[in-house]
Amino acid sequence: MSPRSLASSLACALAFSVVAASSAAAEEPSGPRHVEGTVDDGATAWVADVPADWNGTVLLYSHGYRPSFLPIPPTAENAPDDATRQALLDRGYALVGSSYERGGWTLDTAAEDQLQTLDAFRAAVGRPSRVLAVGTSMGGLVTGQLAELPGTPVDGALPTCGLMHGGVDLLNYQLDGAHAITQLLVPEGTEVRLADYGGDLAAVNATARTLTDAVVAAQDDPAGRARIALAAALYHLPRWAEGRDEPDPRDHEAQVDAQVAQFTFALGFTYPARVDIEDTVGGNPSWNAGVDYRALLRHADERAQVEALYRAAGLDLDADLDRLTGTASVTADEDALRTAYATSELSGDLQVPVLSLHTTHDVLAPVQVEEEYAETVRQAGAKGLLRQAFVYRLGHCAFTPAELVASVEALDERVATGHWGSGADPRRLDAAAEALGLGASEILPHYRPAEWLGDRGGLLGGPRF
Repeated sequence: MSPRSLASSLACALAFSVVAASSAAAEEPSGPRHVEGTVDDGATAWVADVPADWNGTVLLYSHGYRPSFLPIPPTAENAPDDATRQALLDRGYALVGSSYERGGWTLDTAAEDQLQTLDAFRAAVGRPSRVLAVGTSMGGLVTGQLAELPGTPVDGALPTCGLMHGGVDLLNYQLDGAHAITQLLVPEGTEVRLADYGGDLAAVNATARTLTDAVVAAQDDPAGRARIALAAALYHLPRWAEGRDEPDPRDHEAQVDAQVAQFTFALGFTYPARVDIEDTVGGNPSWNAGVDYRALLRHADERAQVEALYRAAGLDLDADLDRLTGTASVTADEDALRTAYATSELSGDLQVPVLSLHTTHDVLAPVQVEEEYAETVRQAGAKGLLRQAFVYRLGHCAFTPAELVASVEALDERVATGHWGSGADPRRLDAAAEALGLGASEILPHYRPAEWLGDRGGLLGGPRF
C-alpha cells in the first residue's frame, strides 16, 4: 500500500472514530464482550474480545501469511494462540484483529484493513486509551508499517517473528540459496526456473521439488555436504532441526544433517510463496545479477562451518564462489520492484516505540532479519524508539504466552511512561516473563544477530535490471 492511500484511510478512520467513540463509550458493558463484524463492504471480517475489567488498552493483532494456494479459510484472528489470548484478557487487555481482504501476500492492503478494523472497534466498543499493534510473521511486517505511518493511531508496536526485512530482501535471500543449489548440486543439464513464474504454481512447485531432491541426493557425499552447507548459509538456515538435539558448534557434520532436514521443509513452503508475492507486485522483484557471492560468504554466520567442510572434502571454495558469481543472471522486473518497494518494505522512520521479539533459530524468518531492521531504523534516525529481544529457541514464532504477555506489558509501560526504563531490558524482561506463571521464558540477556545477507542495497549495491 502506498503512503498516500494509507494516509487517506487513516484520515477517514480518525474522522469517523471521533463520532463513533463518543456514543459507544457511553455504554459500559457489565461483562466480557465478543464482537464480530466486517469492513471493506463485507470483504474483510474482524473479531474483538473485551474483558469485563478492560484496562483501556486494545491490542490490534495482525496475523501471518496464509498462502493463497492452500485451503485456509479467511478467518479473523485477534491473538497468536488461545493461551496467549486468555492470558491477555485476564490482564485486562482488549483484543481485535481482522482476516485481511484476501489470502496470500497482502502487504498492499493489510495495513488499511487493520486501520478500518480499529475504526470498527471504536464504533462498536468505545475509544481505547492506548492502541498497541501486535503482529506475527508477515503480520509483524504489517505491524511495522503501522508503526511508520505519520499520524498513526497506534501508540506502540510489537512485531514478533516479523518479516522485518521486507518482501524484496525476502525473495533475494531465498534466490541466493536456490541459485547455489542449482549451480552446485542439481545435475547438469537440468533446467531450473528460479523466478518470474507468472502465477504458475505448478512451475514453482517443480522447482522446489528439484531443489529438494538435489539436496537430499547430495547428503551422502563429502563434497555434496560441503555445498549443502554453503547453500544453507545463503538461505540463512538454522544449524538445528526439529526432533534433534542442538549440535555442538564444532560438530559441522551434525549441523549439515540439521540443514538437510531444514531444507526439506523450507524449500517446499517458502519457495512456492514466491508466486503470491510476484502476483501481488506484478512480476519478479528479485535479482542476483551482479551479486558477489564471495563477499556474501565473508559476512555469513556459517562461514567457519562452510570453510571447514570444504577443506575436509578437498574442494576449492573460491572456485565454487566464482561459479556462483559468474552464473548469477536473474534480473528484476523494474515495475514489480518499484511496487514491492512501495508496498512491502519498511523505511525505519518509526513514529512510535517498537519492541521486536524473535527466536534465535527461525527457518522461515531468519533471526538475521533483525540485524537488517535495526540498521534500517538506525539509518532513519529512529534507533531510540526501537528495542529488540531474542528468545533462545528453535522454531518460527515459537514463543510462550509468558514471553508474549511480558513483551506486551513492557511496551504498554513504555507508552504509558514515555521512556523505556528497565522494562524492556532483556534480563528484566525475562524475569518478568518467568514471574507471570504462564510457562518458561528463554529471553537472552545479551544477543546480537549476525549480518543479514539479502541486503542488496547495503552490502552489494542496488538492483540490476
